[in-house]
Amino acid sequence: MSLQSVRDFFAERAPDITVIESPISSATVTLAAEAYGVEPGRIAKTLSLRVGERVILIVAAGTSRMDNKKVKAQFGGKPKMLGLEEVAEITGHEVGGVCPFGLKAPLPIYCDVSLKAFDVVVPAAGSTHSAVRITPERMAELVAAEWVDVCEHRS
Repeated sequence: MSLQSVRDFFAERAPDITVIESPISSATVTLAAEAYGVEPGRIAKTLSLRVGERVILIVAAGTSRMDNKKVKAQFGGKPKMLGLEEVAEITGHEVGGVCPFGLKAPLPIYCDVSLKAFDVVVPAAGSTHSAVRITPERMAELVAAEWVDVCEHRS
């Protein structure tokens, strides 16, 4: 279901982008890097957070780490990761396949500047066995994301 919502998203907004599927799981940054033959930093991980009453998604480079102080300063509250069931219920995507595309309902999406270190990134595509290759700028544009600096950048 979720993979189909992502396919539908790209068919409508960016038909030149193809969802790629892997026979091995890409549910974690390490597995995804292996599955798609890229360095871990190129995996664009999507963090599902609650800040106060708001649910937001932050897409960041695979090797970056969320900085709670920066998130609190940017969004005005302490971030809390959503639970497994809550993630699937709110985004329509299972954990390990969460992405900013084909969401169940619109959510505020933010792209961390850590993604700008790469010409192409590989975010999940709605399942633990699917992804897309896309430039960070195009991804942000397609999902109307705002750029933020809320992660510690590590190599």
